[in-house]
Amino acid sequence: MEIIQIVGLGLAATILIVVLRGQSPQTAFLISLVTGVFIFIFLLDKISLVIHLLERLSVAAGVEMIFLQTILKIIGIAYIAEFGAQIAKDSGEGAIASKIELAGKILILVLALPIIQRIIELVMGLLPS
Repeated sequence: MEIIQIVGLGLAATILIVVLRGQSPQTAFLISLVTGVFIFIFLLDKISLVIHLLERLSVAAGVEMIFLQTILKIIGIAYIAEFGAQIAKDSGEGAIASKIELAGKILILVLALPIIQRIIELVMGLLPS
């Protein structure tokens, strides 16, 4: 029932933020940031379980580990960029949030290039000469 704990923490923080936002916007922002970090820390063991399961499945399927590592890095970049962008949006900095999202997308594209290259090479190898 972890979700109840997470939702409870989120709702308690939200109520506290709504009450404090008018009097102390800096404190409200810090509560939002700390709540997000606590939720992330709370989920680290679940993330670890998923990573280990994916590693076992890729070994069993004979998938090269470099592909799994790249996909996990891409997922990590997506989550971190989203978290950073949401924090920037919460503090009223939509322009910075957009730049964080753009940076995340570019980094994901850079990481995906070797996989895209490998797929194109495989397709080219299947086509008749």
